[in-house]
Amino acid sequence: MTGRRRTRTTSLPALPRPVRATALAAGAVALCASLTAACGVIPGATGGSGDDPIKVMTWAPQDTDATNKPGMPAMARAYARWINSQGGINGRKLEVLTCNDHNDSVGAAKCARRAAAENVVAVVGSYSQFGDSYLAPLEGAGIPYIGGYGVTNDEFTGAMSYPVNGGQPALLAGLGKALAASCGNISLVRPDSIAGDELPAMLDSGLKAGRHADAGDQLAAEDATEYGGQAEQALRYATKDVTRKGCVVPALGDRTDTFMDSFRRTRESYPAVRTATVLGSVDQTVINATGGAGGPYEGAYITGWYPVASDSRWDPMKKVINEEAFGDNRIDPADAGVQTTWIAYTVLRAVLEKIGDGEVSSDTVRRTLNDGLRVSTGGLTPTLHWPYEGKLSAVGFPRLVNADVTLQVVEGGKLVAARKGIGGTNGIADMTSTLENADVP
Repeated sequence: MTGRRRTRTTSLPALPRPVRATALAAGAVALCASLTAACGVIPGATGGSGDDPIKVMTWAPQDTDATNKPGMPAMARAYARWINSQGGINGRKLEVLTCNDHNDSVGAAKCARRAAAENVVAVVGSYSQFGDSYLAPLEGAGIPYIGGYGVTNDEFTGAMSYPVNGGQPALLAGLGKALAASCGNISLVRPDSIAGDELPAMLDSGLKAGRHADAGDQLAAEDATEYGGQAEQALRYATKDVTRKGCVVPALGDRTDTFMDSFRRTRESYPAVRTATVLGSVDQTVINATGGAGGPYEGAYITGWYPVASDSRWDPMKKVINEEAFGDNRIDPADAGVQTTWIAYTVLRAVLEKIGDGEVSSDTVRRTLNDGLRVSTGGLTPTLHWPYEGKLSAVGFPRLVNADVTLQVVEGGKLVAARKGIGGTNGIADMTSTLENADVP
């Protein structure tokens, strides 16, 4: 899957001015007719009033041949059941709609148009590789996008986007900085796609901060069933320098474990190398499936956005999962998508509590987020807030407000927090200054 590169700007587009539902006159109705073809509703229309449920949407790819995130919409529904069992928020129930973007641009656009047609007040805790397909319809309808996965750079440029983590840019910058001191040649294996095109610059920014040469850029189909050729090419590059152990960094999402199957068979013909990757491409389930302590990830560095799953700060989320989704094997509390969805809904709840008894609409949700709201996530992230332009505007990431990463390592087949690393003894680092020097495509 390939696509043309987009021209990047370093300032935000002007915020749309959604038409208020209360101002519908004959002229506005005519405007509605033209807008409906694209969005299905008047932009900025409310998501319910009075005692009506507060309607939001969560989307993610499911049942596809590439990356799948079924735990994200499942976690969203569990969160809604939990909130509603307590009487809702300010006495109003939360209604979660879900959508499958099928890992294609048409599906992503359809989900966005459905969100507008259904009058949702926000899209929350979602995953899609096709920001250029869904952000425009959302912006046209005035719908905020809270807590996307950060899989594309578009999420850090859109005026309606409110990311809760640093996405792939922060993860790869952190990984590059961690690997710079200990690796010889580094080979990055990443998808041959628009989203994949954005990854090398992020990894290289971290390597540059550690005075290391750029990584070798190895393209791979993200829906392949085997990666023998790519594994051999990556190993050949990583072992060129016989004086230092090389590193191979697969960043293929759900296909990372497929790559590692091929890699494990191929590596026997080459000198030893170290592996490293980012959370979202590898989690504890993948480590277990590939042999645990005896598998290819033993000793690997893995960067994530949040504390390890065993950290007590996740206990409230685990309690909700146990109470509202016990036995639902789609929801893994160690999955970064599930964790991101939890944090995104924490932001939504803070917004709705701030609005109180006032009108809840996409317009009021967006205004509340823009008016300096600061959201505590119980220590899972820094306090979140979204200024008009953040510190990383100069490199094209005006909405990236949380560049923290955690450094984790596989020890004895278990993913644990690194005791020393890029961020000091607690393994946490802010990648803002590193990303400021990134050569973003």
